[in-house]
Amino acid sequence: MSSYIMTTIQEYDNAVKQCRDIFLKKTADYGTSWRVLRTISIVDQIYIKAKRIRTIQETGSQKIDDDIASEFKGILNYGVAGLMQMELKAEAAEDMDVHAVQHLYDKVMANAKALMENKNHDYGEAWREMSQESFTDLILSKLLRIKQILANKGQTLISEGIDANYYDIINYAVFALILISEGKH
Repeated sequence: MSSYIMTTIQEYDNAVKQCRDIFLKKTADYGTSWRVLRTISIVDQIYIKAKRIRTIQETGSQKIDDDIASEFKGILNYGVAGLMQMELKAEAAEDMDVHAVQHLYDKVMANAKALMENKNHDYGEAWREMSQESFTDLILSKLLRIKQILANKGQTLISEGIDANYYDIINYAVFALILISEGKH
């Protein structure tokens, strides 16, 4: 592997570690309250965060202390929660211990990372030349796709499903976090 790809993997892992730590600490504090959220509710939570990022990007100002990086971390974590919800049966227990949540989180992120590595191979790390604004717009676009899939009762004719859109949202959030950590906007 080239050193450039190794750098990407390390940066990816560092960004995910920050998000994972937040998710697991919130699980310890709040339990698995996210288990009551339906897909549309998770989509709306991600939408709120992406819309806030876009507003800050467009206006250059904010009145709430949470920075753009913390919003991308929230987007990533809601994307993970959405994928965990899809894997868990509706009748599964709403209360889960932190270790079970950690196992599911790690499984989702291993899948997201494998997808990133495959796409990175094919696209040649094109994301490094993209703007933070593009990641925000792409996330908003993926959310609209999920809403349309839900309106179609989960059916698609040719397109990827909800899970693929969540995985893309997660990886766009990671890419944004990496660029932010490098001081790029």
